[in-house]
Amino acid sequence: MPVPPSASARAVVTGASSGIGMALARALAARGHSVILVARRGEILEELATELRSRFAVEAEVRAVDLSDLDAVGVLCDELSNRQVSVLCNNAGIATFGPIAELDAAYERAQVRLNAVAVHDLTLAVLPQMIERNTGGILMVGSAAGNMPIPNNATYAATKAFVNTFSESLRGELKGTGVHVTLLAPGPVRTQTPAPEDQSIVDKMVPDFLWHSSEKVAEMSLDALARNKMRVVPGTLSKAMSVAGGYSPRAIVAPIVGGFYGKLGEGD
Repeated sequence: MPVPPSASARAVVTGASSGIGMALARALAARGHSVILVARRGEILEELATELRSRFAVEAEVRAVDLSDLDAVGVLCDELSNRQVSVLCNNAGIATFGPIAELDAAYERAQVRLNAVAVHDLTLAVLPQMIERNTGGILMVGSAAGNMPIPNNATYAATKAFVNTFSESLRGELKGTGVHVTLLAPGPVRTQTPAPEDQSIVDKMVPDFLWHSSEKVAEMSLDALARNKMRVVPGTLSKAMSVAGGYSPRAIVAPIVGGFYGKLGEGD
């Protein structure tokens, strides 16, 4: 990591109650980092914190916070700006599928606050202290979906486009400061293969060989952050989407990808 573990420093992981966030928390603790776990589901975070303390002999703190609530984010940012944060993993996020006019408007606005505004606010909260110490790491969990327009996934794609661009822009500003910034742009990720009866529409439509495990993605991401790599894109599908978003005509790609995401909305 860009900064070695210490008794006073904390690695902050948002969205730590499942998936990549939970895997990142475990991987950080395994590397000796004490952590602050952030998510809405406090009971799951408490179980994870107990596990990390027992398995890795690190400190683990829990913050049960809804990051789509601006007031709650403000309270968390005030705390973190006065803590020694060695690593910030901006991982929390949600997605919706289907025509935006047919989706719940309040949920779409909450998605923007969670996926983009909270990422921005938390980064602003910890960045000054990292620059002052000349050390720190920020992992931004964007998405391959942020590389192109995606009908039927409009809010998610737009918020991840913000994260992708914010991350890579920030790198330019932080060159020479000792603060590392890495963008994780994953495709489909899951912790385990669900039983057929438990499969979601996404599980059914995306072939098994295109999925990446959250544990592998977490390790790849932290290794990339340690090297200050600009972007890590795990998985065949995410690499293909990155190439398509960068080099293919959008008038051709958008309807194709949008049709796929429209089917996800129909199966929600």
